[in-house]
Parts: sequence; structure tokens; C-alpha cells
Amino acid sequence: MDRIARVWRRAVQTARLMVGIHDYDTYVAHRRAQHPGEPVMSYQEFFRERQKARYGCEGGRIRGCC
Repeated sequence: MDRIARVWRRAVQTARLMVGIHDYDTYVAHRRAQHPGEPVMSYQEFFRERQKARYGCEGGRIRGCC
């Protein structure tokens, strides 16, 4: 059962990366391991920051690839 859960988590992570949504759990683990004592964004903050980085959503306008 543990193997199935690991495979499922990996599949979900891969699907999210394919559509441009980075994995929040990976972000949190990295922050705690590499930057202890520094604040960690909430899931909502993380999601918005990733959206902004990918789409350039500033000033209410979405910057596309073209």
C-alpha cells in the first residue's frame, strides 16, 4: 500500500508540474531544510506567487507567451 501511495504522489506531482503548478510540499521541505528560521509562504501565497511568475499577472493584466 505504501508503494501505491508513493506512486500516486509522484503522479500528482508530475501532473501539476506539467500544467505549471509547483509542488507545495516540496517547497516547504526545501525551505525548512535550506532556510531554517525563515518564513514559509502559506499555500495561497505560494500559489499566487507561482501564478504571477508563470503568467506575469501584474496590474490586472495577464501577460501571455506572445
